[in-house]
Amino acid sequence: MSPQPQAAVGAPLSRVDGRLKVTGQARYAAEHDVDGTVHAVIVDAAIGRGRITSIDTREALAHPGVLRVIHHENAPKLPYRENTASNNPPGRRLRVFQDDEVLFHGQPVAVVIATTLEAAQHGAGLVKVGYDAEQPSTDLHRAEPDKPTTYARGDAEAALRTADVRLDLEYRLARNHHNAMEPHATVARWDGNKLTVWDKTQWVVGTQTELSAVFGLPLDSVRVISPFVGGAFGSGLRCWPHTVVAALAAREAKRPVKLVLSRRQQYFGTGYRPSYEYRLRLGSDRRGRLRAMAHEMDAETSSYETFTETVMPAGQMLYSTPNVSQAYRTVPLDVNTPLWMRGPGFATASFVIESALDELAAKLGIDPIELRRRNEPSEDESSGLPFSTRRLRECCTVGAREFGWHRRSARPRSRREGNWLIGMGMAVGVYETQRNQAQARVRLDADGTALVQAAASDMGPGTYTSQTQVAADALGLTMRTVTFRLGDSLFPPTPPHGGSQTMASVGSAVLDGCNRVRRQAITLAVEDRESPLYGVDAADIVVRGGRLHTKDSPARGETYRRLLARNNRTHLEALGSYAGAAGPRRHSFYAYNATFAEVAVDADLGLVRVRRMLGVYDAGRIISPKLAESQAIGGIVGGIGTALLEHTVTDHRDGRIVNANLADYLVPVNADVPEVKAIYLDGEDREADPLGVKGLGEVVHVGVAPAIANAVFNATGRRIRQLPITAEALL
Repeated sequence: MSPQPQAAVGAPLSRVDGRLKVTGQARYAAEHDVDGTVHAVIVDAAIGRGRITSIDTREALAHPGVLRVIHHENAPKLPYRENTASNNPPGRRLRVFQDDEVLFHGQPVAVVIATTLEAAQHGAGLVKVGYDAEQPSTDLHRAEPDKPTTYARGDAEAALRTADVRLDLEYRLARNHHNAMEPHATVARWDGNKLTVWDKTQWVVGTQTELSAVFGLPLDSVRVISPFVGGAFGSGLRCWPHTVVAALAAREAKRPVKLVLSRRQQYFGTGYRPSYEYRLRLGSDRRGRLRAMAHEMDAETSSYETFTETVMPAGQMLYSTPNVSQAYRTVPLDVNTPLWMRGPGFATASFVIESALDELAAKLGIDPIELRRRNEPSEDESSGLPFSTRRLRECCTVGAREFGWHRRSARPRSRREGNWLIGMGMAVGVYETQRNQAQARVRLDADGTALVQAAASDMGPGTYTSQTQVAADALGLTMRTVTFRLGDSLFPPTPPHGGSQTMASVGSAVLDGCNRVRRQAITLAVEDRESPLYGVDAADIVVRGGRLHTKDSPARGETYRRLLARNNRTHLEALGSYAGAAGPRRHSFYAYNATFAEVAVDADLGLVRVRRMLGVYDAGRIISPKLAESQAIGGIVGGIGTALLEHTVTDHRDGRIVNANLADYLVPVNADVPEVKAIYLDGEDREADPLGVKGLGEVVHVGVAPAIANAVFNATGRRIRQLPITAEALL
């Protein structure tokens, strides 16, 4: 078949769902109106560890409007079958209201169901819970870690002993919470033994399988609907206990139930980026060529599940290093389970590695970009595989030129504007290119319009728009004649909407399905004696604007509408599929960036202001430049939060999160965000997937925090090895 004209892909188009969102017509989880809905509010554990000794619900039940209070003493036993088709970490997942054990502060211990939200909230405050409390273990620095996961090549210890230059550095990274605008919410309804939930989730299939397992239902008896997600950053990548609570409450109350977590409850009701202690020892020769790196990583997890993330690969493949050792240890604590957060693992590792590289550059008097060039690998040294594409040098070169890197003073604390110390810094970032199995259903109707369906999600990056662009070009239709639908477990299955895999996975399935339908139409035309295309070689036919025509003679052809009508066809349909990264690996797949930052630091107060930032990205083919720029801005803004603001504070006496609100847990606002520019290198990666994309939602966050930290050092001469970088640390 001739390649299709590309009119939509690569064009800076506005979101197809934009009007729905700005006019309030887009319905989020809690906004779905279901007849007869009542409200549920969770009662949280007030201790960090121990057992429930009593629950007094009399006052709550006496309150007007309260219908039921469910807790471990009256809740039915749930099957909680094993669920391998989910994102549940290894361990024994939290089983709501199944026993009297309290595993962390804020754990659900009861749920109040009432006719109004206000009655449910007040009723929850009237439930009296007695505890036999124990001292919780919530301090990463004092707890006993698990057995480490290790990696080694060469002899790092021997190489460190003989290296010309050695650094031994310790870093601390604070816990971060996702804090998306939309709170987590679930509306649950039972119709006999069939369960429907409207849920905030990044994986409708994962939530479907988990509810099926928890309640012992056939998979087709659970339907999960999630057409819009108001931000998530990873927090919706698994089914949380509150969703189970909502479904249980609806079954017991025999009415649909709406349950919305408060902002405070999201700090212990859903996951977070875990805190880390990270020691890095590195050795180099006097020209800065790395000889050895030794990584020791301790990360928090819960006592009942072991959460891990991909914090090790960056240290194995980012720079040419003949001797590497790694030990990654999880530390079980009396906390709720962490989860992936934008740039998971790689963002954490990049702060440490890129800060250390900058420190090495300063020690040796080498420009930080030049140091990175000297350590550029020719292949992935962790696997021996060639990189599918790796344009990190070009990212650095373009970034240095566009940012004005030549104006940076190599001597810290040498540039000043009044009381402000000015500094510039940079860092590189990397994120793995993930691809997984996906399907998409495509239907071309006789009126010349198309419908594409997949059980994907859109938490903000623009899935509706980018998938419509792929479908429009593959079918040869305009954007306005293609409708893409997602967020329903009745649609063909897709992988989780995270890890930058949606475009590669779902997009490839959409492309395959649309190609199949277009080929059906072409075959119909060349075999139809009444068609102007009868007898033409199918390989010479393309479709543009809903019209099939020969590649070299556009006047010879006909429209989909005319073709289908003449053949008495109401529609053409196909199921597209993508197998994911199957078979033996022949390449190493990653996306890359170079991030540049300029900061101003108040010499007296230690306040840091980010003045401008630039990101240059090697992310393969860019389907939607407008959406890609938005992703870069979001990733950089999130990185500013990680670098300077975000920090969960826990009272280790009882495990309570002290700053579980947006007044005390600081996130970047408009006044914190500087001039931001994003540049995407032209190119594609056909080794990765049929679309040539590499994923960009995660990599835009990786490297931001170290770029800011390195700029702070250039401005002040102070090397801060903990996140966030606070004014106190600079004084």
